[in-house]
Amino acid sequence: MSELSPFLDDGERATVEEALALLRDRSPAQAAQCEAALERLSRSAALVGDFPSIVEKSSDTLIDLLCRVPEYDLDMHIPTKAVLGNAYLLVKINFFKGLGYALEGIAAPADLMERVQNEAGQSIYTKLAEELFLAIVTDPNEQRNVKVHAARELFHIWEHRLDAEIDDFAPLLESVWGARDRVRPVLGTLKGTSEFLRLLATTSDHSFFDHFVEGNVPEEEIAAFEEFLFGLPYEEITKLREHIESSGANVVSDSEARVVLGRKGDSWTPLWGGPHAIYSSYKKRKVKADYRALTGVPGPKKTAEEYVMIAFLAADSSA
Repeated sequence: MSELSPFLDDGERATVEEALALLRDRSPAQAAQCEAALERLSRSAALVGDFPSIVEKSSDTLIDLLCRVPEYDLDMHIPTKAVLGNAYLLVKINFFKGLGYALEGIAAPADLMERVQNEAGQSIYTKLAEELFLAIVTDPNEQRNVKVHAARELFHIWEHRLDAEIDDFAPLLESVWGARDRVRPVLGTLKGTSEFLRLLATTSDHSFFDHFVEGNVPEEEIAAFEEFLFGLPYEEITKLREHIESSGANVVSDSEARVVLGRKGDSWTPLWGGPHAIYSSYKKRKVKADYRALTGVPGPKKTAEEYVMIAFLAADSSA
């Protein structure tokens, strides 16, 4: 199997080999399906590797183009290697998710299941980070030096698609998203103190959170952080605060909030949880932020992640 998967790093390869060995022993049919999926992943990786280097081309010209192209027209301008690389990343995500489902069916050991899920999660976070940098590059109102810096980050991802993961180029984001996945909002007073402290306790690098508590941060950025913290859009947070004030209560419970907002279900996040839920949360917050930016209605015009990364990129480019 190792000859078929030079595109996997040592940790991924060891996990896949152990999982396939267990499946061959307990469910040969499932093992055959996963091996076929691995072969398709291998062919996808080979196709990406066949394309010439992006960096060796006129990178300055491409950077200039990326900084001028609107988001809705982006796919027609990015390098083919980048397009195929994104497809490869989706194939890789689905491979590890499928491997996880197969292991679940044979009641595999919990530690092996967790390692497979972690590998899928790293790829999901890598895709999310790429989309974050793309959002910055295609923002027509962003400073050019920030957009250029974001474009160079994208170049690194596209050029090293087969071996670059989020912990290589954006470990802070991986840490923050992982922490957020482990913290379920309790709402309460909607001040976010409990959620914030629990996030701090689960991350060693607090620079993401420091951005929102240090200095003169605009209200829109604070509102974006609250969306990230509570897993709710600005409009619903506002509605719940109005309910607390009008009812004379000091807190709002999960069950009461679901009634006020017309929600169903037992959780504020998708039932499957994990990195997929973080990805879904970001996409929903991004859509709403774009709508507010387009229409000028109150609320954050970017996601919390965008605000922080823009600040970091601006600082780096001026250093």
